[in-house]
Parts: sequence; structure tokens; C-alpha cells
Amino acid sequence: MPSQLSLFDTALPAPAVDDNTGVRPGPSAGTVEPATAPAELAALAAQLPPGLRLGTSSWSFPGWAGLIYAGTATKTVLSRDGLTAYAHHPLLGTVGVDSGFYAPLDARRLARWALQVPADFRFLVKAPAVVTQRFVRERDGRWRHNPTFLDVETALRQAVEPYTAALGERAGVLLFQFPPQGRNTNPRRFAEDLYRFLKRLPAGPVYAVEPRDADLLTPDLAAALHHGGAVPSLACHPRLPELTAQRELFAVQPATDPLVIRWLLRRNRGYDEARDLYDPFDRLAEPDPDTRQAIAALVSAALAQGREVFVIVNNKAEGSSPLSVIELAQALVR
Repeated sequence: MPSQLSLFDTALPAPAVDDNTGVRPGPSAGTVEPATAPAELAALAAQLPPGLRLGTSSWSFPGWAGLIYAGTATKTVLSRDGLTAYAHHPLLGTVGVDSGFYAPLDARRLARWALQVPADFRFLVKAPAVVTQRFVRERDGRWRHNPTFLDVETALRQAVEPYTAALGERAGVLLFQFPPQGRNTNPRRFAEDLYRFLKRLPAGPVYAVEPRDADLLTPDLAAALHHGGAVPSLACHPRLPELTAQRELFAVQPATDPLVIRWLLRRNRGYDEARDLYDPFDRLAEPDPDTRQAIAALVSAALAQGREVFVIVNNKAEGSSPLSVIELAQALVR
């Protein structure tokens, strides 16, 4: 895998037309300028091993002015045009596209984002919840079974096909995040259904699976991923066991598989609580050195095996994901 070192070039990538989609960045693309990175960040990045990709959950945060972006810009402008500046940061070689969970992302939008980043940049894209949410709420407030839960045709049409067609070589990981599935979900049945779903997906993309129910993290699930051709997404989240316990469960995964870690939320905070406390996400409001060291240990072990590693950090982990990435890179070098 190409190293992140190409991101240190001072010239921004020139807009281009995608051969498959014919998409060209709009006239405002490139107007979001990158912040000037301190020289020590480039020196830090140069010490990181090839195969490591650090990034954040999304990129459209106005509070990152001075950290990622040279000036202020609205969330809408950053979402549309901010990726070139984001990818110019020495430590950022990937990004998590969380918006795909809430609504399917069409190929044109993905292709437009892909054209804003270098060829060795990789995207981690969430598949839509319509495929991973077992129950949906009706207008009358009642819950019913979701007819497209683990439906392969829906997954192909709304996730796999646009992801592969639009991103091409910039496709990194397609993530199936499973929100809480309900009290009556049988863990073994879930693993079996998931296995059948994964086996029907086309080979090629890296598929990752991340349940949000601790009860679903079983040896059956580990076997389903192993034999279904997917990798676990290890998530730092209060609903889930500690990171080391998750890694032990999935030790059956081949050493050639990528390691995917998402550092999402402190164990003592709720999502809305953390968002309100940390906004505008421009400082490390609540450092979490224990979780950082646990991530660094797993990353170091995976890199020593020659594995590709994706680490995605959320603002709700410590208060500012770009600053958390810097601290994590420093921990890895130490």
C-alpha cells in the first residue's frame, strides 16, 4: 500500500474528470485552503510505518479552523469542498464517511469527493442503516421488522455498487455498522444470517462489520466474519467491551486482513452529552490516555505483521479528533 508520505507534497491535487462517471469538481472546489502544518507534524508523519492510515469521522467541522483549514467556512462548504485541504494534512490518509449510514450515497457524490484527494488516499464509508437496522419505527410509533434488513440486493444497489464504481482505487473499507438490534435478538441466529449475507456480496471490497450490542460479540460472530470474508471493526464505545477483549475475540482473523479501529466515544459519556461538552471540537477537552495506549498497542502489533491499518477517530473521543490523531501518532512513535 502506498505510504502517506505523498501527502506531504505542497502542491494540491489538480481537479480531474473521472473516466467512469464524467464528474468534475464544481467551480468552488479547492477554495477551502489547508492550514499550514507545523514542520514537526511532517517529521512525525515521516516516522510512521507504511500501511498505517489515520483519519477522522467526517471532515466538515468549522471548529477545525487553524487545525485543518486555514480560515473559517460553513459546515456546508466544508462538506462539499473541504476534503482537499483535509487530505493535505500530513497525518490524515483516510476519512470516515458517516453520512452514508443515514442515507445512501450515490456514485456522483462519492466520485466528487474522490476527485478532491490524492490517489493514495482511502475512504471508509458506512453502508446505509436500511440494510443493518433490524426494526424500523412506523408513523404511529410502532416498531416493525425492516424488510430490507440484510437484503443483498438493497446492499448492492445502495452501498456496494456506488462505493466501488465511484471510489475505485480510493476505496478503503465499506463498513456495515449494526445499531442495537433489540432485546430478543438471538446472537447465533444473527451470526448465521450475517454469514449468509456476506457470502453473497461480491469479492473485492474490504467489508467491515461493527455491531453495537455486546451480546452479539460471540465466537459465532467471529466465525461468520472469518468465513464470510469480512473483517471486524473494533470500536471504542461504551456499549462494547474493552478494545483488547474485542481483539481477543477476533484473533481467528487472518494476519493478512486489515485492522480497522474506530475510536468513537469515552466510556463515561453519552453521544449527545459529549457533543455538547466538546463543541466546537478545537481542543482535547477530556484526554483519554488509556484508550490511546490500547489503540497504539494493537496498531503496533498489526503493523509488525505487515497488516494495513485504518484508525478513525471521532470528535467525541477526546474533544477534537485531529488533535487526538496527533497524540496517537506520537504514542506510536514512542
